[in-house]
Amino acid sequence: MLYGLSLLAGIVLLTLGGEGLIRGAVAGAKRMGVSPLFTGLVIVGFGTSSPELVVSIHAAMNQQPDIAIGNVVGSNIGNILLILGLCALICPLTVQPQALRRDGLVMMLATGLFLLLAWDGALGRVDALIFLVALAGYLGWAYWSESRHVAPAAELHAAEADEVQHLPSSALFIVAALVGGLVLLIGGSQLLLYGAIGIAQAMGISEAVIGLTIVAVGTSLPELAVSVIAALRRHADVAVGNILGSNIFNLLGILGISAFLQPLPLVERMAHFDQWVMLAASAVLIAFLYTGLRLSRGEGLLLLIGYAAYIIASFTLIG
Repeated sequence: MLYGLSLLAGIVLLTLGGEGLIRGAVAGAKRMGVSPLFTGLVIVGFGTSSPELVVSIHAAMNQQPDIAIGNVVGSNIGNILLILGLCALICPLTVQPQALRRDGLVMMLATGLFLLLAWDGALGRVDALIFLVALAGYLGWAYWSESRHVAPAAELHAAEADEVQHLPSSALFIVAALVGGLVLLIGGSQLLLYGAIGIAQAMGISEAVIGLTIVAVGTSLPELAVSVIAALRRHADVAVGNILGSNIFNLLGILGISAFLQPLPLVERMAHFDQWVMLAASAVLIAFLYTGLRLSRGEGLLLLIGYAAYIIASFTLIG
């Protein structure tokens, strides 16, 4: 009971902290005259991944690599199969062809890079630097290409910034939202890891399974909120763009920072099963989107069925 309450409290604090950090950062960017393009591309992109970042860093520094890597791999799987599947049931999701060609390609390349660098069974500091350089290259390319041309992709990232509502109005409230968000994220990560590890030990489940499922879903709640709100408002391309960007940040940014701070060995089940599920989910998503530049309700249902099958396999056949 204590571990379960700690887990739930951690998820709540992470969600509130992520929301506070995003709103404070977006409000601060607008106050300083930062372009909507940069705000949507970088601030919202990093902001929605902030719970994953804090949890993975905390897990890495506490010698819990299974949770640090599992959180990212499980989040990417959940982002595609669970979040986009749910959003497609609410409203068929469209995607801009320019954004799909770039962000879809980069997501697949980032996934392939992860498989390549993790082939030897661990992510070291050299691997981390490769991830971070790749992330910097992607951000520079995206910002340069979108700032030089009035492209649908640029409008998409600007629309992502507009999806963030109820922004703090004064400098004091902006600082309070930023500081409060960070405090909640740090406290939430500690509670989440305490509860998740306690549940894993009490139930005889590996930390990798907990990280890939419960922790991953808990830290993905900001992406879920932004994407569901966009789907309800019929801003379908924002929902897809948010997930593509989040998966890129998760692999290149979060694993890059975490592995640089503490080298991360890859557990056997992730090497043999989960990373391939992540690759398959990414490939299926891109295939669905390329056939008509949309994700239909039927395809969304298939993604949800796939996630249910993955969860069942994680706790029975594989776990």
